This record gives sequence, C-alpha cells and structure tokens, in this order.
Amino acid sequence: MPVLTWADLALASALVLIAMAISAWQRLGLARGFAIGAIRAVVQLVAVGYVLAFLISTKRWYLVLLTLLVMLIAATITATDRQKRGRRVLFVISGTSMLVGAGVTLAYVDAVVLRLHPWYDPQYLIPLFGMIIGNSMNGAALAAERLNSEMDLRRGEVESYLALGASPSRASAEPVRRALVASIMPTVNMLMVVGLVSLPGMMTGQIIVGQSPMTAVRYQIVVVFMLAGAVAMTAAGVALWYRRTFFTKAEQLVPRGITAARKA
Repeated sequence: MPVLTWADLALASALVLIAMAISAWQRLGLARGFAIGAIRAVVQLVAVGYVLAFLISTKRWYLVLLTLLVMLIAATITATDRQKRGRRVLFVISGTSMLVGAGVTLAYVDAVVLRLHPWYDPQYLIPLFGMIIGNSMNGAALAAERLNSEMDLRRGEVESYLALGASPSRASAEPVRRALVASIMPTVNMLMVVGLVSLPGMMTGQIIVGQSPMTAVRYQIVVVFMLAGAVAMTAAGVALWYRRTFFTKAEQLVPRGITAARKA
C-alpha cells in the first residue's frame, strides 16, 4: 500500500481548490465554507488520529467511555443547533434517543456479533460508534425538523382530530409517520444501493489496506445492518417524544409562538 506523505495530502487539496473555483465561478458563496471546512477536517482528523493512537495504546475502559460520551454530546449539539423550536428540550430528547438507539446497537454488535475481548477495545468500539452516532445524528435532525414542519402544515387537521375527541397521539399520527419516513428513508436508500452504486468507506478502506474483499464485505454487512437499527430507533424516539411538546397537559395544541422550552 502506498505511504501517503504530507506532500501527497497537499496535492490532494487541489481537489478542494477546484470546488472553491466552481463556487466562485457560479457565485455560490461557498468558497469560504470549503476553505474553512477543509482546514477543520485536517485539524480534527489529525487530532482524532493522535487520540485514537493514545486510546489504543492505553486501553482504559473509562477513557473509551469518556470518548464515546464526548462524541454523543457533539452529535446532539449538531443535530439540534439549527432547529427552530425548543432547542433545550430537543437537546434532551435527541441526546437521550441517540444514547438509546446508538448505545443498544453498539452493545449488541459488541457482545453478540463481534464478541470483542475486552469489550471496550477502542480499535473497534470507537470507529463503530462513530459510524453509528453520525447516522443517528442525521436521523434525529431529520425527524425533528420534519415533525416540526408537518405539525405546522397540518395544524388545522390536528385541531380537527382533537375537536372530535381524538387523543394527541392519534391526532398527530400522520405528522409522526411522515417524519419517520423522511428520517429513515435515506438509510433504506443506502441499503438498496450499497455495493451496487456505492462502495462504503469501511469496505473500501479494508480492501485498500490488504484485507480480503470477502472479509471486508462481511464487516460492511454488519455495518449497514447496525446503521439501519440505530437510525430507526433514534428517529422513533425523537419523533414520538418530541410530538408531546406540541400539546398542553389539557391535550390541546400549543399556541403558535410558544416554544417547547417555555411550555416545559
């Protein structure tokens, strides 16, 4: 396998310059974002490389769990940062849902599928959790954003259900369903095209470093299955919990302009 030097990485950065040039040519206003993003990516990845090297060399379970906690908090902040309604409450909802969805998935893969020894082996646990939490984060953000949009769009419909005596869960069933479809569908699409349209990063990386293609395939199958389970659990947790913030204790819709945080 070719050894990449810093000079090789500098040559690879020319591809980002092409993206910046296209942005400037079409006046997209994204050149600055590309530049800052590229710099952040290099700094963050180098830092992660040193952290992973340290964790793998020390193999302390409490340091591994602390790293997973930091990743969870960062993912929760990212998932809720651009939400327009009740960020504080949504932070708790999204964080808890990701903790359950990603945590259950990682524990199952660790104990049942891979049977790691020790169970906290950072060489496997941290990369796997990174993939799981990244996809769960996207699922949580999509579920919250779509539910908020659907509840606003279907406000009259929900109020009609409530007026006819329906419970809040029944009145909001369709918005919740649409939010779940929107948040889970990208994962379904990924399952449909993996290996046919795209070769995922983990599989590609293993092949590049010399692993047998069939071994890489088996690991990738585990990865796509665990992502499907984690995203579905996280999205369901966010949508079903978040919808409660749209209703008062008297089972009425919260008036427009009153945020979930004020309601809570």
